[in-house]
Amino acid sequence: MKSTQIRSEGDRGAHRYIALVGNPNSGKTTVFNALTGLRQKVGNYPGVTVEKKEGRVLFENGSEATLLDLPGTYSLTATSPDEQIATDVLLGRAPQTPHPELVVCVVDASNLERGLNLVSQIIDRQFPLVVALNMIDVATQQGISINVPVLERELGVPVVPMVARKEQGVTELKEAVRATRVATGKARAWRLPGPVQRECEELAGLLHDHHRLVGSEAFHEAMALLTADSALIEKNDRYAPELLKHVQRDHQKLDFLGIDRSAVFFVSRSEWIKSVCAQAVTSTFRPGMSLSDRIDRIVTHRFWGILIFLGIMGVLFQAIFSWAAVPMEWINEGFDWLGGVVTDAVPPGDLQDLLVRGALAGVAAVVVFLPQILFLFLFLGFLEDSGYMARAAFIMDRLMGKVGLHGKSFIPLLSSFACAIPGIMATRTIDNPKDRLATMLVAPLMSCSARLPVYALLIAAFIPAGTVVGVFSFAGITLLSMYLLGLLAALGMAWLFKSTFLRGTPPSFLMELPPYKLPSLKSVFYQVWERATSFLKRAGTIILGASILLWFLASYPKLENATPSEQLNHSFAGRAGHLIEPIIKPLGFDWKIGIGLVSSMLQREVFVSTMGTIYNIQNASAEEDETISLRAHMTQDRDPVTGLPTFTLLTALCVMVYYVLAMQCLSTVAVMRRETNGWRWPIFQIGYMTVLAYVVTFAVYRAGLWLGVGG
Repeated sequence: MKSTQIRSEGDRGAHRYIALVGNPNSGKTTVFNALTGLRQKVGNYPGVTVEKKEGRVLFENGSEATLLDLPGTYSLTATSPDEQIATDVLLGRAPQTPHPELVVCVVDASNLERGLNLVSQIIDRQFPLVVALNMIDVATQQGISINVPVLERELGVPVVPMVARKEQGVTELKEAVRATRVATGKARAWRLPGPVQRECEELAGLLHDHHRLVGSEAFHEAMALLTADSALIEKNDRYAPELLKHVQRDHQKLDFLGIDRSAVFFVSRSEWIKSVCAQAVTSTFRPGMSLSDRIDRIVTHRFWGILIFLGIMGVLFQAIFSWAAVPMEWINEGFDWLGGVVTDAVPPGDLQDLLVRGALAGVAAVVVFLPQILFLFLFLGFLEDSGYMARAAFIMDRLMGKVGLHGKSFIPLLSSFACAIPGIMATRTIDNPKDRLATMLVAPLMSCSARLPVYALLIAAFIPAGTVVGVFSFAGITLLSMYLLGLLAALGMAWLFKSTFLRGTPPSFLMELPPYKLPSLKSVFYQVWERATSFLKRAGTIILGASILLWFLASYPKLENATPSEQLNHSFAGRAGHLIEPIIKPLGFDWKIGIGLVSSMLQREVFVSTMGTIYNIQNASAEEDETISLRAHMTQDRDPVTGLPTFTLLTALCVMVYYVLAMQCLSTVAVMRRETNGWRWPIFQIGYMTVLAYVVTFAVYRAGLWLGVGG
């Protein structure tokens, strides 16, 4: 394989394309953040929903490079869509993605032998390579000492020891990347048994003659053919018939010699890796359990582990309400001030009304909850970076196994707490198609960050003050209950699906528990920054557009000499709300809530901006200098006929339950359609979630009336 030509080192305008690879849990993302800082952008690879993350690396001499963070993988033999993307990018097969000129492979120093499996495969492909030997501090704590010069000599490539979370070794890694221009690794230093070596070389020659494959590409294609299932060789139409006949004879010969074709290449490579580690690694035996093991005896305990998990989640949601109160008030005051500025600058009329009661009111109603969303991701980032989230997955595996889900399903479901879209995409790591489909179908039931503004608005307005055992507030407990409801609903529906049309026995779950470590403040900050910018982009585009459209629908057609409330009833939005009110009335919802339900089909948080716009239009006759919050508008609203409150405690609970269980997100539907290659399962998903939301909300409303729950 020919390498892409690289400009000279002295060219300050040189622009290079570098691939960053590594095993899962090797600290690859932390290395990426350390190298690129905030110079990052996220998209998708063309034609697939696999996330594509790029960033710019600036070097000391003023030059720069584009760094592509590839999905975590253990080898270049792809077994999942994520690994396939990583392999395709490295081999230059990914559409609209430049061929990388250099590869940085991140290796966990405490798991060197495992990481070198990927390193050796990259060396075999004759790429310019730099090894980032990360987590040296963890290896040292475990009594592992690595002789870096010896390791460099045996591999033939630069090796840079580092602790990425502390930014130790980042400068040295940049210098090694800048200085590396050509492949220097010992190409295929590992050796195969004689008969296998001869057949592999002969087959590589035939691949060159028949298909013009050369060098390492021909050899690796020969390895793939020799390890393939003999029954599949006959059906392969990629190769010439005479070549396939030769492969069949090779299979018969090696099988006759008693050689395990599926394992011989892995075993041969592993023996070489062990010999390298024997020379470069010194391990000091430390009797007794490590600190991580001692912590895990409690944290992963069958009983205490679950209590600890629930306790941590309870503290998290309690903190979301208590810590975010002050910055939320600042944002409210900021929008009030901005509304006053616009009111003074724009003459009274439709334009002023559009800007103040439409655009600003709708956006402000959602943006005010930004602090709570940031605190949520801040806590989740600390838990994940510390290594605790892997323990949470281990704890939940026992529960998930009882409902028929694969243990790997927990990670996609956990991702869905942020957003169902990456959660559904994360199911690509699940090999069994039925297990993957079951996980995708229930992932949107997990309470994503888009639901948080809805929960926060209704909880703050209608959940009474008070605490349980003097620590946990009713607000925090209610928020935790919504998240647990989504989790229980997901597990319950998964059990139903796996017991019926997706019946199957889930395979055993093998998971690596990374050692505990202090979280990287910089890494967590980058995650929070990405979420904040993504949320504000939605507020400035989708929510702003929806607020302007809703203002128009709620303001027209004009009714002469009408009060604002009468005008709202007469508007397009009011008519639509009254049209669907009979359908949602059994849930305790009125026509205004109906408008919110319909408008938030696009994205759930649009419900909050819808309520903000509606109540600002309805109360347009209020004094201009009187600033009343959306919560106050909702608690003071009365039905003009009955005089009863529009919103009560029971209504608020029912709205939250409905949003826990309903789909209400067209973006998720679109991703579901792409992942399943059709509309059958997305339509089924919308249908079952809508029915589930309606039935459960109806039951909650009737039970609440029977119990006398009110305002």
